[in-house]
Amino acid sequence: MTYAADPLSLGVPEDVRAILRCPTCHGTLDSQSEGFSCRTCGKSFPQTGGLTRFVDAQYYAQSFGFQWHRYADSRWDQESDITFARKTGFSPKDMAGKLVLDVGCGTGRFVDVVTRYGARTVGIDLSAAAEVAARNLKDRELATIFQADVFNLPFAPESFDFIYSIGVLHHTPDCEKAFKTLTTFLKPGGQIAIWLYSAYNKWYRFSDIYRKVTSRMSARSLHALCQLAGPFYYIHRGLRRIPLVGRPISAGIKTVLPLTLDDPNWDYRVLATFDWYSPKYQSKHTYEEVFGWFESCGLVDLHVIGPPVAVRGRKPRS
Repeated sequence: MTYAADPLSLGVPEDVRAILRCPTCHGTLDSQSEGFSCRTCGKSFPQTGGLTRFVDAQYYAQSFGFQWHRYADSRWDQESDITFARKTGFSPKDMAGKLVLDVGCGTGRFVDVVTRYGARTVGIDLSAAAEVAARNLKDRELATIFQADVFNLPFAPESFDFIYSIGVLHHTPDCEKAFKTLTTFLKPGGQIAIWLYSAYNKWYRFSDIYRKVTSRMSARSLHALCQLAGPFYYIHRGLRRIPLVGRPISAGIKTVLPLTLDDPNWDYRVLATFDWYSPKYQSKHTYEEVFGWFESCGLVDLHVIGPPVAVRGRKPRS
């Protein structure tokens, strides 16, 4: 399906406009010259910077706006397809021609993957990263990006064939509530997959202490501090070459000072370290806990996928 000829389509395809609802009162939205407005409550949602905004601020996600504006095209490569498959279990043939929701799309990395599968994909992000995704995907007909809040999504219930969220819900104030909210937008027979930080390995215990300070720092100050991950990579490589004592010392330093040190790319080491220490919220979870969420929502055919904690399920057709 192509974009409608209506000059008020705002670059939003007809099938996506059909499912849009007011996130405040759930009323139907009408297109206007500068955005959408609700027929019921009259609230307006402007289109600026190439996308429609259903939130007034970034709230707790400001660090991601800074992060993804600075690293706008980070890791858009063949690894994205592999990562998507490992963390969702969704296949190209299953998704082709379907309507898909990417929750926490960032710069649009996985929207890029899914639209190449032939799926109409809507990406939402609370942060200003949505602006980057809209810019990155402006020529991708199957992609639509909104700035929106997972707890107040602007869609009609049971709208999507597939929903996925990779590494995002654990950065909300209530991960369980965020997941359960998403299931209401899944069509009968539709599938949902999420990947969350694991609570099984306690390597992060020191970083949790540091995060009490780092998550309150300004994004620019913290980003400057995270430059330490650059040179420490070479320090650890040097230590590992020292017989007997080098590797234990290296491991001890990584335990006390958790940094991203295994990637040879300097910028990615800094980015990944910032990504870990900057978010206001960061929860960790177990399979037992997440399976309980899926089951409480009536989802079936639950599967463990790839790296912990990744779970996929389906909404029954009846």
